[in-house]
Amino acid sequence: MTLAQQFAAYSKWRTQLSAGLEAFRRCLSENELSDAQTELRIRQLLEKLREDRLHVAFVAEFSRGKSELINAIFFADYGNRMLPSTAGRTTMCPTELMYDPNKPPGIELLPIQTRATNSSISEYKCYPDEWKVVPLDTKSAESMQEALRSVSEVERVSPEIAEKLGFASGNRESTVVRVAEDGMVEIPHWRHAIINFPHPLLKQGLVILDTPGLNAIGAEPELTLSLLPNAHAVLFILAADTGVTQSDLAIWNEHIGAPGGRKKGRIVVLNKIDSMWDELKSEEEINAEITRQTNNCAWTLDLPESQIFPVSAQKALVAKINKDASLLKRSRLPDLEAALSGELIPAKQEIIHENTDAEFSDIYLRMHSLVESRLTGLREQLGELTELRGKNKGVVEYMMGKVRIEKEEFESGLQRYYALRSVFSQLTNKLFDHLGLDALRLLTSSTRETMLAATFSKTLSDSMKNFFNITRANLIKSDGEIGEIRTMMEAMYKRFTVEHGLNLGAPSTLSLLRYQKDIERLEFWCDTHLNTMFQLMTQQKNTLTQKFFDEVATQVRRAFERANRDAESWLKAIMAPMETQVREHQIQLKRRLESIKRIHQATETLEDRINELVHVENNFVSQIQAIERVGQDVQSILKKTLSRRNLLNAA
Repeated sequence: MTLAQQFAAYSKWRTQLSAGLEAFRRCLSENELSDAQTELRIRQLLEKLREDRLHVAFVAEFSRGKSELINAIFFADYGNRMLPSTAGRTTMCPTELMYDPNKPPGIELLPIQTRATNSSISEYKCYPDEWKVVPLDTKSAESMQEALRSVSEVERVSPEIAEKLGFASGNRESTVVRVAEDGMVEIPHWRHAIINFPHPLLKQGLVILDTPGLNAIGAEPELTLSLLPNAHAVLFILAADTGVTQSDLAIWNEHIGAPGGRKKGRIVVLNKIDSMWDELKSEEEINAEITRQTNNCAWTLDLPESQIFPVSAQKALVAKINKDASLLKRSRLPDLEAALSGELIPAKQEIIHENTDAEFSDIYLRMHSLVESRLTGLREQLGELTELRGKNKGVVEYMMGKVRIEKEEFESGLQRYYALRSVFSQLTNKLFDHLGLDALRLLTSSTRETMLAATFSKTLSDSMKNFFNITRANLIKSDGEIGEIRTMMEAMYKRFTVEHGLNLGAPSTLSLLRYQKDIERLEFWCDTHLNTMFQLMTQQKNTLTQKFFDEVATQVRRAFERANRDAESWLKAIMAPMETQVREHQIQLKRRLESIKRIHQATETLEDRINELVHVENNFVSQIQAIERVGQDVQSILKKTLSRRNLLNAA
């Protein structure tokens, strides 16, 4: 199977999972079991599946063949190059390839001048008017190729303007752009490009990020702080004839293989091995030369040789278009595709599985327990009424008194429940004192004031360190408070289960570890790009402060926003079973008491009431069977793993 076929199988699995969740939601609705909170949780699961994207980033210096590799892996079936691929620079700005059915095919281009505003690309995505849109005629390959050349456009500006837009100019090796003889410099015309194209893979949720070289990567912090770290796979492309150059190594060390960075899904591609296909050498000699270059790259990047894939993207593209199996094999692209599909797609499915399984299992168990508790209560009531057959009014009065005492005992126990709600509210407030966005906003404001008022570089450096120390400490404290809430709820679950027979199970868990890792990654980036002796000595205080808040503090805020959403959902989920079971138990006790009262007043209604309850019992049994049937269907889909065999079956 090709990577495209395996991705299609993954997409089909995701569609089956969505259909299973929809069926479960309908089942709850038809049996009048759903409530607003449950409906919201299922809707959020479905929304996550609909919005699921598989992000693959291609990173390299210019002229390493990134665009050609994208064409060969994903778009060979189109019969031509989708992305322009010629000698020299073809991708001048970060380019996302994706599909949004709510928009017509086209290229959205963000002008380079927007860099002067200090607003991120993500923020600009909320303002369509800021982007220039170039329509795509998907029926004409020639017109598409012409339109796609827009990502290569450049403009000439003065060195002062280039500096203002984040492009350091000069003639040193480290500079981003060079000053020409006429005193002008050439910079990208566009800051970011989004290509909306209805390709089958993009329709299924694939998002491809094609990045420019080192200089442009460094000039756009959102790439290094958000887009690249969050990519499910990063393909780092080298040229087979040059191996790892100094600029290649700089990209690897700063943006891909950096300490604390994500390791899974990071693959190195040694492209253009066809440059080694020498007709005067034997196939064995050529392969030995490719192996030597592969070993050298592995040693330089401190990677196992198994993570280096020598390929010829250009020959692979030609082979796929011409159906030349022999040339395709020699290009070695199938080995890279097998590694991508073997690691990337199962890893992505595992993320979806983890996110969906825990949430669905909690909803399923809560709904199943709800119907079971109703059935248990009804059977108790039915047993009591059956025992009253042929009994005198004294026995009925005794039973009525017994239920009334049980009801009073439960209402007495409710005082503990209301006390629990009060403590729960206090602990929740305490949690958001540390995790909440208000606390982060105050910290951000005070840090900014300290940095702007600083008279020494050490004050600036200490302020940045203090910002991270406090955010990290707040996450650790929040994790402790989450543990305290869960311990309290677990004790209350057990108490109500023992004393009142409620079926509550165990409360769900929440960990903030992923957000602690995010903060560590951002701090490392800050320590290597902003909080350095060189930056502190060469950058103006206001400039460095602005960069810290525009580039780093913004990403910290986004991490806390995600953590807050997770915490709010968890708090609702952990209290919901208790609220539901308490409410149900109250209703059942009230119904039992009312039934016995009616029978006490008119004994002839006993048989009618028993028959009525038998009918309700049958309905409850049917509800449990329906929930189990649909729930097991969803769990069966979740248990499927995307091994090659299952992928073949799914396809």
